[in-house]
Amino acid sequence: MEYEEILHRCFRCGYCKFPGNSVDLNCPSYLKYRFESFSPGGRMWLLRAMLDKKVESTKRFQEIMFSCATCRNCVEQCAFPKFKDLLVHAFTAGKEVLVNQGKVPKPIRDCLTKLQSHGNPYGISPTKRDNWAKDLDIELFSDQEYLLYIGDVGSYDSRGQEIAQSVASLLKNRGVSFGILGQEEVSDGNEAKAMGETELFKYLAEKNINQFQRLDVTKIITLSPHGFNAMKNDYPLLGGQFDVFHYTQLLGAFIKDATFDTTGKSVQITYHDPCYLGRHNAEYWSARMVLGSLPDVEFVEMDRNLQNTLCCGGGGGNLYSDLLGGGTDAPARTRVREARAIGVQVLAVACPGCAVMLEDALKAEKLEDLMQVKEISEIVREKLVA
Repeated sequence: MEYEEILHRCFRCGYCKFPGNSVDLNCPSYLKYRFESFSPGGRMWLLRAMLDKKVESTKRFQEIMFSCATCRNCVEQCAFPKFKDLLVHAFTAGKEVLVNQGKVPKPIRDCLTKLQSHGNPYGISPTKRDNWAKDLDIELFSDQEYLLYIGDVGSYDSRGQEIAQSVASLLKNRGVSFGILGQEEVSDGNEAKAMGETELFKYLAEKNINQFQRLDVTKIITLSPHGFNAMKNDYPLLGGQFDVFHYTQLLGAFIKDATFDTTGKSVQITYHDPCYLGRHNAEYWSARMVLGSLPDVEFVEMDRNLQNTLCCGGGGGNLYSDLLGGGTDAPARTRVREARAIGVQVLAVACPGCAVMLEDALKAEKLEDLMQVKEISEIVREKLVA
């Protein structure tokens, strides 16, 4: 297994389970299950035991490995700088071993099968990928400045479609030159890689790269931080060199000359950092700068923010497998309780996957009448006059 040489070096100090101030549990799977085996240190030892043939890859073992949300909290908190950056890579390599053995939880297997067969984890026909854009009069990409890449959640999930419509409408309103791929868009592959299916990731990535190069795409705006991460960090290793932006990184420039309604009621807003935007790519400030530029917005930070943010639990394929979704200790439910505890009316997000996870959690916590989950462009558009 790749990275197996580092597995024995973890002596389970436990820092990986906490945020920087060590006052909360911050590993999503450990927070939910409360067994040491579900912590990063526990996974390291279990992987070593599997390679030494001291434990078998049972159903429980598989659930432990695939419940890793690839959030990188362990990377931020690990006390050993020489191998901390390899932790998530080691867990993904462990998943890859299980995938190659055909020993994966059924929800993971179903997700990967749908990705392989339909090009998306929902198993929905590619002919419906552009349904979100039908009434928006958005052009297909030809020679525009930017390709707007929507991704799977924005294309197929009902909440994700609302976010795709909002971002695209805002870009159109601001006169941004962009086009979409429509039915020709292909999954970015980030979740396939995070679930250990590296060959499927390579297939999807190369398919995208070939299409982008054929269309002379040079600049890409992504809706999802997951697609942003794959195209920015993984595609160049396969020959795909593009200027890749998450939409929040450009939003400040696009709205700098906008006119906003200043007669509205003041609202308190906090922001949830997406793991694949924050800890994976150190992009913490663009969304905050946009929120801070809006009138009648009082921005309030949660205790766990920036590199110490609590993951919503949707990464690593968990949005589709739901290994971390249920129960009062689910990370998404813990996160919305944290937001409500500081008294805000709006929990802002910049990831369609986070929006899905946190809105479901809001309903489970019965907090819909007290707080809303809104995506950044939705907040901007509500205040935009011209």
